[in-house]
Amino acid sequence: MTQILHDANEKTEHPSARARWAILGVVLAADVLDLLDGTITNIAAPTIAHDLGGGTALIQWLGASYALALGVLLVLGGRLGDRYGRRRLFLTGLAGFTAASLACGLAPTPGTLVAARLVQGAFGALVIPQGFGILGATWPRDQIGKAYSLFGPVMGLSAVGGPVLAGFIVDADLAGLGWRPMFLINLALGGAALLAAARLLPHDTGDRGTTVDIPGSALLGATMLALLSGLIEGSAHGWNTVPALLLLAGLALFAAFCHRQRTAPSPLIRPSLLHNRGFTSGLLLGIVFFAAVAGLLYVVSLFLQQGLGRSPASAALALTPLSAGIVIASIACYRLIARLGRRLVLIGFLVTLAGTVHLLALVTVSGTDTGGWALVPPLLVIGLGMGACFGSLYDVTIGDIAPEEAGSAGGSLGAVQQLANAVGSAAVTTVYFHTGGDGAHPAGVSLTVVAAVTLLCCPLVRLLPPKAPDQHHQ
Repeated sequence: MTQILHDANEKTEHPSARARWAILGVVLAADVLDLLDGTITNIAAPTIAHDLGGGTALIQWLGASYALALGVLLVLGGRLGDRYGRRRLFLTGLAGFTAASLACGLAPTPGTLVAARLVQGAFGALVIPQGFGILGATWPRDQIGKAYSLFGPVMGLSAVGGPVLAGFIVDADLAGLGWRPMFLINLALGGAALLAAARLLPHDTGDRGTTVDIPGSALLGATMLALLSGLIEGSAHGWNTVPALLLLAGLALFAAFCHRQRTAPSPLIRPSLLHNRGFTSGLLLGIVFFAAVAGLLYVVSLFLQQGLGRSPASAALALTPLSAGIVIASIACYRLIARLGRRLVLIGFLVTLAGTVHLLALVTVSGTDTGGWALVPPLLVIGLGMGACFGSLYDVTIGDIAPEEAGSAGGSLGAVQQLANAVGSAAVTTVYFHTGGDGAHPAGVSLTVVAAVTLLCCPLVRLLPPKAPDQHHQ
């Protein structure tokens, strides 16, 4: 990745400092929109399901559909940007994302809303990969660190503010529209970002020689769609023949995807990466851990609203200690990764586990009488653990890869995180709804599953490379 940025800087005449900061603002705005729309349904899902119908299946699909499309198409979106030009793909993706947000806000039925969420995630996958390439082409190499340093705080504040904003919008019931304004607001935000991007982003032609593995992406998408459909169908309508066949179809499609990755001339994931034990270990750990915590966040939100009877705004505020913990730990651990390496990942897992067990004990003892202030300590601890893991896990995972593999590795890890979010929210909420889905007992069972999965991850940390790339190769 560093070499790619270096080459871009060698060949590009950089715009003025003022223009560079404006370009950075556009890229950040697009990433914030993506993050907000990835998290808002965690809070609003029960209200949307009550309004449109669709029951537990809609609650599960609202978050999973967006993450599914984003994760499946993220690597493909990066390749398309290389082929057809990053500016073109950025503008196309942002325009499509804004239009899909309008479709979400006007959706009359559960099916149309889920379809619009899928389209929204797909266009988001065209936008997000272009940002770092655009910054690498417009910022001098010795100054680009200033640009990248803003991503953590801005994304952290968005993670804290997004669900809170969604909760207050739903409770405010603006113009009698209920939850719909939280999607419709993207018309103003996305429209403004689109106009700024059209004016500010530099033109580039792309490289038509770049190959794009469309069949591989299609197989991956079909795999994830079948697996998620099986999980959600089983939890919503019972574990009969239909969900079993869907899960079997997902496994068969996954086998076909793996075969495609071995035989494709330009696979989505470089074969050399899959032969690297440290990288594959980090990839698998990322899938398992991020799936567990994505499911945890969804279940806590459901428990707050369905178990404790909180409004969306109150539930969002109750989750702010967790979001604050993520921000605090992300900033504090930024420099610790150089000294601790994979030990920081283990610390993050253990802290997350401690917070989850604390929350489990609280829910088990107090049940639906759990007070608001009692939730603050365990949620803050969970957030601190998650913040310690989020960046460090993938930083360490690429510790053994070659420099020329960095681009493929980064894209693969980002896609895997989104897919884990989709699978985790569907799988853990399947446990929640299968065990009742309206009180302390299902929340306790779900938290037990999350704690067990996190505990399983701890001994596997030793399979990771000991250090992040810049330390490991010194």
